[in-house]
Amino acid sequence: MGLPKADIGIFGGSGFYSFIEGVRELAIQTPYGPPSDRLAVGEIDGRSVAFLPRHGRHHTIPPHRINYRANLWAMKELGVTRIIGPCAAGSLQAEVAPGHFVVCDQIVDRTSGRPHTFYDGPVTTHVSFADPYDPVLRELAVKKATELGITVHDAGTMVVVEGPRFSTRAESKWFAQMGWQVINMTGYPEALLARELEMGYTNVSLITDYDVGLEGTVGVEPVSHAEVVKVFEANNAKLRDLLFAMIPQLPAEPSPLAARALDGARFEAH
Repeated sequence: MGLPKADIGIFGGSGFYSFIEGVRELAIQTPYGPPSDRLAVGEIDGRSVAFLPRHGRHHTIPPHRINYRANLWAMKELGVTRIIGPCAAGSLQAEVAPGHFVVCDQIVDRTSGRPHTFYDGPVTTHVSFADPYDPVLRELAVKKATELGITVHDAGTMVVVEGPRFSTRAESKWFAQMGWQVINMTGYPEALLARELEMGYTNVSLITDYDVGLEGTVGVEPVSHAEVVKVFEANNAKLRDLLFAMIPQLPAEPSPLAARALDGARFEAH
């Protein structure tokens, strides 16, 4: 029996491992090793959806050890063309408060040592990443969040750090001074790998805390994992509502930005 098909993928973050219930679970092997966990495939309002907890369902995989290539490849194997990637994130700006959502439009990579491309040769491939997130998915996420009464920021830059540690005060202040809004440990290379496989991708950042660089500005204490999980779990109901509102409204086809990402990207020797 062949694999079931899904055209929408969701990568879950901390505490959101029971999004889809009563569905078929699949162990998918990839050329890059096993993904973070079994994939759950089912339907929401007639749309076929695949869900994968990026840290594993019991949160056993730290952000720097996630097999991002296997996770994205497994989604592609199921036929996924659009991915929604909600995640816990910290705020770098006072106006982006815990409990808010941010639908990012830019990303800054501060990770190191993570395998972050499918294209190691022999065909040299340079995928455009000027606009990292799918504009159609972004617009829909903002629209539906607004309709649901969720405080959402349309646009923002996510800086992705290696982890698993949190930032020093100096690092956090630097990121804030650069004007970036969100700090996270899993946003890269997830978004890039989706682009390389011509899948549309949008991030939805659930703000769990003010990063330590804002101490003295908004009176915050250094971030702790316990506080992050507490706020994230409080936001799970809002996230579930947002995803259930988005999925039935997703267009039948991915946007050209994703679907044609490899057009002209490969160097062909003559």
